[in-house]
Amino acid sequence: MKNKSLKKVMFAFAGVGVIAGLLACSGKKAMSNNVQVVQNFDADKYLGTWYEVARFDFKFEKDLKNVTANYSKREDGKIKVLNKGFNTVKNEWEEATGKAKFVGSENEAALKVSFFGPFYSEYNVVQLDPEYKTALIFGESTDYIWILSRSKTISEDTKKKYLDFATKHGYDLFKLVWTIQD
Repeated sequence: MKNKSLKKVMFAFAGVGVIAGLLACSGKKAMSNNVQVVQNFDADKYLGTWYEVARFDFKFEKDLKNVTANYSKREDGKIKVLNKGFNTVKNEWEEATGKAKFVGSENEAALKVSFFGPFYSEYNVVQLDPEYKTALIFGESTDYIWILSRSKTISEDTKKKYLDFATKHGYDLFKLVWTIQD
């Protein structure tokens, strides 16, 4: 049981959140001052399940496929985040539960996400289609990026639009991992 708890803690750093302190020490270019987040954001439309289409791989998401993020309202007004993924090496599901809160106005898609105590990390929705079917998320630095979709794939046009936007904002797309979704 203790081993399973440890795995949950380790996975908690994955998905849409990482420890803010680690990023602050990384010396990477911060996103919050450089990129406009989605305006007129409707959190209720954003709630529900999203499939991870692509990400920059890092320690806590390594070897994961079938990654999803589910967002739901909490009683305290924050957003519950449930990230799940199947570890292909360990041959088991891993999940982490966290919380998200708006940095400022709930009309702006700038949030902070926490999976570990008081540590929050940026979660910036920088591109979002009007039907809330695809989204491009930037983290606190150019080391963290996610493409999410309500379905397991995205159109080539959307893919190109999001990749062009990421490149324009300093992302090295050679590091991009396309998530396997069975």
